[in-house]
Amino acid sequence: MTDQTRPPFRLNNSELWTGVLGIALGVFVIRSGLKLKLGTINDPGSGFMLFYIGLLMCAFAVTIILASVTEGGPTFGSRWEGASWGKPGAIIVILSAYAFALEPLGFLISTIPLMLVLLRVIDPVRWTLAIPLAVLAPLSVWWVLKRGLLIQLPSGMFEIG
Repeated sequence: MTDQTRPPFRLNNSELWTGVLGIALGVFVIRSGLKLKLGTINDPGSGFMLFYIGLLMCAFAVTIILASVTEGGPTFGSRWEGASWGKPGAIIVILSAYAFALEPLGFLISTIPLMLVLLRVIDPVRWTLAIPLAVLAPLSVWWVLKRGLLIQLPSGMFEIG
């Protein structure tokens, strides 16, 4: 690539800063793995996987930085042009309400309406599909967690589940 076709280096390149953040996160994961002790390949310690995952994260982040420097990248402002905040805001409100309702109402009674609202309001699905999904998915998850894996879920004031 010649100097005439190479994009100019810009500090507001969002991919450059994403790569820098990726390296910082990778270094944190590497350090956490080292604190937990690596062990050997035949007798891995608890930090073995963390250490090597951190190395991979750093390697991927370096490739992102190199690509952003050589090929350029979008600015921070261009990433958010035309972004619609209605649905993400609604999801935050709905999930916050779910978090407050989970303990007093229990897993099943709070998750079924959550699923129904998400399926009908956020990404509209016809009722004939939304209702069975909203009921069967939480029941299946409840059965696997409660009966299969013996994980205790909140049953709420109605003691359902």
